[in-house]
Amino acid sequence: MQWTHVLFDLDGTLTDPKVGITRSIQYALAQMGIHEPDPDTLVHFIGPPLHGVFMSEYGFDEAEAWQAVEHYRVRFRAEGLYENVPYPGIHALLQALVECGLKLYMATSKPWVFANEISRHFDMTGYFQAIYGSELDGVRTDKSELIGHLLAIEGLRAEDCLMIGDRRHDLIGARANGVAAGGVLYGYGSREELEREAPAYLFESVADLQMRLCGERPAVQQG
Repeated sequence: MQWTHVLFDLDGTLTDPKVGITRSIQYALAQMGIHEPDPDTLVHFIGPPLHGVFMSEYGFDEAEAWQAVEHYRVRFRAEGLYENVPYPGIHALLQALVECGLKLYMATSKPWVFANEISRHFDMTGYFQAIYGSELDGVRTDKSELIGHLLAIEGLRAEDCLMIGDRRHDLIGARANGVAAGGVLYGYGSREELEREAPAYLFESVADLQMRLCGERPAVQQG
């Protein structure tokens, strides 16, 4: 593969955030008078901007959706972001990609303040050139806008970059900016969801990612 810069989504790509997100969604809905007893029914919140899902799934208007997001953040900030786990092999993957000479960036619609803390807590920060996320007021929750912002700030050429994520929003955002995209099949997007967006690659596992991104690259000599 010819890419020199790799952009990674966070939720469902680097880490499995299911417990923290779904429990925090449960909490937010309860504050809005809605009882959802089974967190497994809330996994569709993982990936896309939350306020949009609150609106589409529960009929909230814009103000109500942001109110629900604020309730969500109360619990997520205190507990939910730590109820998370890197997928097995992720640290080894990131280390291998860096040793191969690839430059890594995080591009998540999650607010930067949360993404930065998750990355710090799980010892991932040092692998990335920079971490890009949205603002708490909703600016850059759209993946197309976020990726465009990252490319502009970092001065990257789209043709040198590969975006990797587990949901269609990642692939759509990449395509909108002329960036090639790869979908991971171990996250929260189905094969059908990802194939509809015609990504350049589909990766079956973390090991598959490492082999195909770095398997034929010589490691960069350190020092």
